[in-house]
Amino acid sequence: MIWDIVLLILLGLICGGIARLIVPGKESFGWIVTALLGIAGGYVGGTLGSLVFAPHQFDFRPPIEHSFIGGVIGAVILLWVYKKVATR
Repeated sequence: MIWDIVLLILLGLICGGIARLIVPGKESFGWIVTALLGIAGGYVGGTLGSLVFAPHQFDFRPPIEHSFIGGVIGAVILLWVYKKVATR
């Protein structure tokens, strides 16, 4: 149980960090917000992946059970949307 949480935070930190490297611009986030961005990106990427690919179900599972690439893609999408909303 505790290792699942640690792995979730670590994977979220890695996915969020990669998303911050991919999306251009400077963010003033700390490592906690970066980890939350990656965790939320895992949910977004996993949900989009389950809608696009089989078994076509709407699913909320942690990014530990989804692919790493889906977490990065979801984090990039969330960061891009945040930048678009924050600039207005």
